[in-house]
Amino acid sequence: MVTQQDLISSPTLATSNTLGLWQQIKEDWIAHGRDWTKPGFRAVAVQRFGVWRMKIEPKFLRAPFSILYRALYRKIRNTYGIELPYTVKLGRRVIIEHQGAIVIHGNCTIGDDCIIRQGVTLGNRYLERPFDAPKLGTRVNVGAGAKIFGDVTIGDRANIGANAVVLNNVPTEATAVGIPAKIIGSRN
Repeated sequence: MVTQQDLISSPTLATSNTLGLWQQIKEDWIAHGRDWTKPGFRAVAVQRFGVWRMKIEPKFLRAPFSILYRALYRKIRNTYGIELPYTVKLGRRVIIEHQGAIVIHGNCTIGDDCIIRQGVTLGNRYLERPFDAPKLGTRVNVGAGAKIFGDVTIGDRANIGANAVVLNNVPTEATAVGIPAKIIGSRN
């Protein structure tokens, strides 16, 4: 498992938001236990590639990279069951712990150091508001099978219990469990 020392001591892992594609992928590789075969790492790497290719101008130079991205995205989605579009605002060192039935809305924001497990859905709640999507703070721990719907904000260091259905904001360091999810306390 990755240690904080690994992340701090590596000279190529900058602390700014200006990391290059390979620096981001290396940081994600370390966060995923230095195992490039993990489906979560592969999904995050493809998402990072998708974001990177959108910076290529003019569009005709971007075209081959877009074709490659679409093929890789579909391969990850169909093989591992992880839908993580390039339009997601993905923080640093996000870990997708397991594969299978993970659906993330394209307008989601996921903060640094979050953990997402199998069966998680981050999506919109109402058909008439298709762009509403959850916003996760830093170090959010999302349990297996959890569903987070709508324009809700999950505070930093919050826990979302397994199979919880979150329809309202969750405060910082709180734990939300149940259907619909209720706050049961903080981690302190």
